[in-house]
Amino acid sequence: MVTREGKTGVEVFDAQTPEGKMTRALAASFPGQTALFTSFTRDGRYGLVEVDSDRNPGDFYFFDLENKKADYLVSRRRWIEPEAMAEVRPIALKARDGVELNGYLTLPKGGSGKNLPLIVNPHGGPHGIRDVWEFNPEVQLLANRGYAVLQVNFRGSGGYGHDFMTSGYRQWGTKMQDDVTDATKWAIVQGYADPKRICLYGASYGGYSALMGAIREPDLYRCAVSDAGVYDLGMMHDRGDTTDTLSGRNYLRMAVGENREEMRQRSPVASADKLKAAIMIVHGGRDERVPIAQAQAMRKALDARGYAYEWLVKDNEGHGFYLAENQNELYTKLLAFLDRNIGAQAASSAPAAP
Repeated sequence: MVTREGKTGVEVFDAQTPEGKMTRALAASFPGQTALFTSFTRDGRYGLVEVDSDRNPGDFYFFDLENKKADYLVSRRRWIEPEAMAEVRPIALKARDGVELNGYLTLPKGGSGKNLPLIVNPHGGPHGIRDVWEFNPEVQLLANRGYAVLQVNFRGSGGYGHDFMTSGYRQWGTKMQDDVTDATKWAIVQGYADPKRICLYGASYGGYSALMGAIREPDLYRCAVSDAGVYDLGMMHDRGDTTDTLSGRNYLRMAVGENREEMRQRSPVASADKLKAAIMIVHGGRDERVPIAQAQAMRKALDARGYAYEWLVKDNEGHGFYLAENQNELYTKLLAFLDRNIGAQAASSAPAAP
């Protein structure tokens, strides 16, 4: 059984069975990593073993169960050197109302690990989805550039029981956002984060959370980057492929809400006047999950205020960028944006001017 409490691990129900003994032997052979049989031949003689970790994208071995011998086959992202990657540390903290929150903190290799520029990275989904201890190429990219990265499994996330997941229903922009704020403040109190150099970056729901964080806590975050973000909750009921099915429509009513005025109050488009942070908006023109109309609505709200922002839209992309040339442009512009606002060259006395 695979467990994801803190670091990803493999537990056996009966350590005395041949399978249990083999699983434990595998774990001992790859300390600090997760080793798991993914498939077997029909006769049970051979198996495929995957080995991965927070710093290893994944190695695959052909395992002879009779002779207890493993032969290396191939690796994911074989150009990655695990020893050069940053450690992903499980963390735990209490939210303002006492709810226990868990997540992960990644610190750049070398240095003291203190007073760092911090990127808070809320996950997408959001309900039933969670961050886990694994190799994350975006997190490693940011850590490689000197940023600490904070991922928190705010209420609504999966993996912590039904009650924890449903406690996030209709809490977009409220308790779910408070959890992200509380985790950010925890990182400051612990000394990891420079309180004057903190940025939010997320995609899909994470993009929504990035903008709402900058709106609700204008003096906490210097910048926010939203990729494929939701900016008008009411529009989710009118546009997007979630509304194509009855289950999708029921999900929106249950998780996001039905009261249009309440949803508007929890939408970034209605609170652009509260922003102080530098803003970058990324979207795909063919996004069916979160249509480009969402980004256009946010752009209209920002333009109405005369608020400057960075805009990156690719008409040939959907819910996220997948073409190599578009990914290269995204990450080049993202890293430049972060460097200007919270990087080594950024002023640390006040939020960057919009």
